[in-house]
Amino acid sequence: MNSDQSHEHTVQIDLQQLQNIASSVMYAIEGENLEQVLERIAHVSRNLVNAKYAALGIPDGEGSLKYFKVAGMTPDEIAAVPHQPEGRGLLGVIMREQTVLRLERLADDPRAVGFPEGHPHMTSLLGVPVMTGSQLYGMLYLCDREDGQPFSEQDQWLIETMAGYAALAIAGSELREKESRLTLLEERERIGMELHDGVIQSLYAIGMQLELLRTSKQPDITQLDATVEALNEVIEDIRRYILNLKRRNIEQKTLREAVEEMVSRMRLPEHLQIAIDVPSHTTRLTPIVFDAVCQMVNEALSNAVRHAKAQHIHIRCQ
Repeated sequence: MNSDQSHEHTVQIDLQQLQNIASSVMYAIEGENLEQVLERIAHVSRNLVNAKYAALGIPDGEGSLKYFKVAGMTPDEIAAVPHQPEGRGLLGVIMREQTVLRLERLADDPRAVGFPEGHPHMTSLLGVPVMTGSQLYGMLYLCDREDGQPFSEQDQWLIETMAGYAALAIAGSELREKESRLTLLEERERIGMELHDGVIQSLYAIGMQLELLRTSKQPDITQLDATVEALNEVIEDIRRYILNLKRRNIEQKTLREAVEEMVSRMRLPEHLQIAIDVPSHTTRLTPIVFDAVCQMVNEALSNAVRHAKAQHIHIRCQ
């Protein structure tokens, strides 16, 4: 093969790989929420370089990680790790220095801090910041190729290219979630105005009627009945507003987010470790079923905390 043919072959390979990356990113963008987008990016990045493990970390702006999505580990393996990474060691280097790390033996790097108990052993590392311009959106971590070989320059090029597209996908997903939250806030403001214009005025009128009845020497029982009926209508209006707002809130929230919020509100013993194995994608449940599932999880968790004297609790919904 002469040099021109070799160059043409290389260009064709690169174009095919770019098409693969573009297809992978399109798949990730179609995730129904930010967490599913992150999970898909980790999954397709792992497949892109034939790695055993991949993860995508999202910084919280305070030196730690807000999200850490893993591909290549089973739910039981994830549950066996006592806590998610906190941004120390080599993972933190990529986050703080916003630089690529490609190590054949990550344990040989003096900045490595090792793995927590229960974590799978990993040897090689390819870490790439997910950025657009100077804005850091996350960090992609790949460990151990399936063939046992160290990560190559070609692998690095693929993941760096993937990271550029991933930054746009994450930015777009975050923007959609912000718009969704803004819509919910606007809905709450609208309901607040309706409550002020309708319900509060009705309550004021009912109060005046009751005051007239109180000061009347011979109260008319029919007027009292009418006042009670008006009060019941106001109560029904308030109940309807609350149900509509709750339904909108459920539509914005995944089952995993609901369970995580439930756990965060509970007073748990400091020694208790809770692993949550719940789908982060939007589930096709009616609001009534969604609420029932949340109530069952809440009751089961409350009973386990009060009576089981457990050290570990694994919440799993399928």
